[in-house]
Amino acid sequence: MSTFSKRDAKIYNKFRTIFQWLACNVFFGAYIKLMYDYNVEGKENIPEDDRFIVAANHISGRDPFLLPFALDLPIAFMAKEELFDKFFSRTLMDYCGAFAVRRDKVEVSTIKTALNIKNTKWMLGLFPQGTRDASQRVEKITKGFASFAKATKTGILPVAIIGSDEKPKWLARPKLTVKIGKMIPYSDNIEDMMQKWCSVISELTGKEYVLE
Repeated sequence: MSTFSKRDAKIYNKFRTIFQWLACNVFFGAYIKLMYDYNVEGKENIPEDDRFIVAANHISGRDPFLLPFALDLPIAFMAKEELFDKFFSRTLMDYCGAFAVRRDKVEVSTIKTALNIKNTKWMLGLFPQGTRDASQRVEKITKGFASFAKATKTGILPVAIIGSDEKPKWLARPKLTVKIGKMIPYSDNIEDMMQKWCSVISELTGKEYVLE
């Protein structure tokens, strides 16, 4: 799986940029607008000329495709290595710019990929919860995303996703809202960045932040 865990900056080229835009903004975006009562709040919080990490809560399998559409940015997501086992999902992940990571261990190749992405026009995308969690609490947050912010010396853009776990209905479209919070500045204090992200996501989603 090393082919998909260590990614050079050159793979984030025009082809993958266009492919992700078509997949997320055109095809997936059309589905979202048709099937959901869709809204984005806080776009003014997206820095225009700055590098940052997109860190969002994770409540459904739609989220990695939703965020590039909502933010209108190419985003390279970390994806669990199991998604690269089968041809279709592997090809989709690859062409959309995702890269494989192990859940139990942060490898050197993962850190190098994050640093390489910083040298492209793409943003690094992470789900601090590590896996999908549609509970009413902000909890079980891993510190990895804050560690990457420290390693790459980039701020964190907190994004809250609300309603993507709801099943669409033709006669009564569920509400789907993406709320973009204010940038969390880069800091050498990993714990502080993590807690700030949790507090912002708790405020944006209305979910209780459980301090562990």
